Amino acid sequence: MYAVVVSGGKQYRVSEGSTLVVDRVAAEVGSSVSLDQVLLVGGDSVRVGTPHVAGAAVSATVVSHDKGAKTEGMRYLHRQRRRKQKNGRASLSVLKIDAISG
Repeated sequence: MYAVVVSGGKQYRVSEGSTLVVDRVAAEVGSSVSLDQVLLVGGDSVRVGTPHVAGAAVSATVVSHDKGAKTEGMRYLHRQRRRKQKNGRASLSVLKIDAISG
């Protein structure tokens, strides 16, 4: 059984037992999280929501909180002979999918 869920404005295809890296979730490590924005549930028969499947939910456990790869951006202002740098790292959470209901 698999499902398509929305987390952080992005869509992910998940199945039971898989791990998922999403934007930071406001939950402690080891706690359970319910992803209730389910767009599609597949398996023997496919159920597509309009826009969400009624009564469907995906339960997951927060494994860890990490930071993503460092991103660097540089812009050169040629007449002022100046450089602007932007750096950043995304805050991520790793989820383990426990069950898909619905």
